[in-house]
Amino acid sequence: MARILITSALPYINGIKHLGNLAGSMLPADVWARFKRGQGHDVLYICATDEHGTPAELAAAAAGQDVRTYCDEQHQIQKAAGEAFGLSYDHFGRSSNPPNHRLTQHFAAQLEANGLIEERVDRMIYSIDDARFLPDRYVEGTCPHCAYPKARGDQCDNCGRLLDPTDLIDPYSSVSGSRNLEVRDTRHLYLLQTKLEQPIRDWIESKGDWQTLAKSIAYKHLDEGLIDRGITRDLAWGIPVVKDGFPRPGMEDKVFYVWFDAPIEYIGATQEWAEKHGTTWRDWWRLDAGAEDVRYVQFMGKDNVAFHTVSFPATIIGSGEPWKTVDTLKAFNWLNWYGGKFSTSQKRGVFMDQALELLPADYWRWHLTAYGPEGSDAAFTWEQFQSTTNKDLADVLGNFVNRIVKFTESKFGGVVPEGGEAGPVEAKLIEDVNAGIAETTAAFEAMEFRKACQALRAVWVLGNEYLQVAAPWTAFKTDPAQAAVGVRMGLNLVALFARIAAPVMPFSAVKIAASVGATDLTWPAPGEDWTTALPLGQTVQAAEVLFRKIEDVQVAEWSERFGGAEA
Repeated sequence: MARILITSALPYINGIKHLGNLAGSMLPADVWARFKRGQGHDVLYICATDEHGTPAELAAAAAGQDVRTYCDEQHQIQKAAGEAFGLSYDHFGRSSNPPNHRLTQHFAAQLEANGLIEERVDRMIYSIDDARFLPDRYVEGTCPHCAYPKARGDQCDNCGRLLDPTDLIDPYSSVSGSRNLEVRDTRHLYLLQTKLEQPIRDWIESKGDWQTLAKSIAYKHLDEGLIDRGITRDLAWGIPVVKDGFPRPGMEDKVFYVWFDAPIEYIGATQEWAEKHGTTWRDWWRLDAGAEDVRYVQFMGKDNVAFHTVSFPATIIGSGEPWKTVDTLKAFNWLNWYGGKFSTSQKRGVFMDQALELLPADYWRWHLTAYGPEGSDAAFTWEQFQSTTNKDLADVLGNFVNRIVKFTESKFGGVVPEGGEAGPVEAKLIEDVNAGIAETTAAFEAMEFRKACQALRAVWVLGNEYLQVAAPWTAFKTDPAQAAVGVRMGLNLVALFARIAAPVMPFSAVKIAASVGATDLTWPAPGEDWTTALPLGQTVQAAEVLFRKIEDVQVAEWSERFGGAEA
């Protein structure tokens, strides 16, 4: 079995994440991690809170807390939210923890030793009214390339160009709105990405199986020409800038840029995991320590791709050390809120904790996976959520499980019955189900989650269609043995459906399996005989309603609370 390292984009510390964040990285990473574990692979799924930078300082100030206390609390809140959604991280770390400090300072030293970092006197935006230098993303203005009026100082969300704050036309502070800005001299470290353009291009070109979205974003930045990037900032909260183990002269009050240290936390969090479990991390990340057989897969939204295909690879490649680089980068488009954007800062949309107040996690996990922003941007609406939940979960999967288990209880004493012989109808069912599982498996392997869920649903439909043809409730009146065949097949389908639903809906899968006395939630192997998984005489017991339909009155209430079509 393979060794697979999985990371998803780090959730930022300034508040609990919304459904768009969940759909764009953390959830698909979890679904795939569960799928690969179900196949028996050795999976290490790593994530962490991204805790440095101005947003953390400002959020802490708004909460009346020092930044460390704020981050301590928010990390626990986000960790709990992920667990409530069933995100099966092997470790959920923190970019403010010591391993990331050591690694970030190590990479900076290696890059400098290789001639890829230099000190520059920079001209940066200083807000007189805020009494502080403004980090890139806290300067807004008009994009010089596309004239978008709300471009940030690090990136234009409209055209996707990476920017410097001084590029913006008519800039202002997004902290206070003040235009009382001036450019002041400040000394910073720069990563000379221009020297790494060809090695990065060669690395991207070696990824022949990457999806078009990820490669096109990477090539866009390469074709426009890389720029040298400042990797330090005038802030108090962050990883100190050191040289030879001591504060770097002239930079005692500076820290490393959050976008320099955050991706390094993938390695840092793995170190945290290793320290916690008394094992090694190097065989996951160092090619000279056993990581050559690791498959490394990253999941993220498209707005993070540039940093993970250019900036982080520049750090890794530029170090000259044998670090493991990503093999597959799976990028997602945006999940929008009624055509607009989910927004953490503007509290627009539904957030993870709020979602769980409305419905259990698996309702959301199914919808965001089966109808998520994979091939293109997708819009979340209450009406679509209601329709897909009712049709897919209540009418197809839930109905099948409840119908066959309750019939077994009422007519066969609540046990898997013996008797009768399978015939052509069962043979056709087995053939079709096996083909459906193969299709689902192939789609999951390719990380095509919407296609995988369509194939998964089609297998559930086969179960309902079989019951309509076998009709054990009718056969029972004249031929109980023949009815037993249909019931036995149906109950084994329940056990199978639990297994193939488990990556997407782990909580429901446990309940479905338990209703027929099963515990196996591994992924079915090719050619496996699933028709005899349940022993004859095993007790079955119908669970409570697995999936309750979403009623119109609920949609009306949620639209009133969170906004609906008018949003």
